Amino acid sequence: MTNWIQQGDVLIQPCSIPIGTQKDAGRTLAHGEVTGHAHRLTEASDGLLIEIAGQLYLRVGPKGARIEHEEHKAVDLIEGEYRIGRVREYDHFQEEARQVRD
Repeated sequence: MTNWIQQGDVLIQPCSIPIGTQKDAGRTLAHGEVTGHAHRLTEASDGLLIEIAGQLYLRVGPKGARIEHEEHKAVDLIEGEYRIGRVREYDHFQEEARQVRD
């Protein structure tokens, strides 16, 4: 069973980061399209956000990491590797799936 963590429209899933060309992705997991707010790693976090083939991953060290957002409760993560995703919703009237906008 996978334990997903959600903060607003951001999903955080424990995983093993795949092998691939890694690109430093800074400290922002996602920008809010509506409010301009962002889901970010705090400066004190022991975490490294990387991108591999267009997918974001987070590697958290032994000191843990905290993700903050102006409108949501902070999320504390323990050491491990995580895949970062976005919540999607399905519009039954238009018969299409779309990304939730925070």
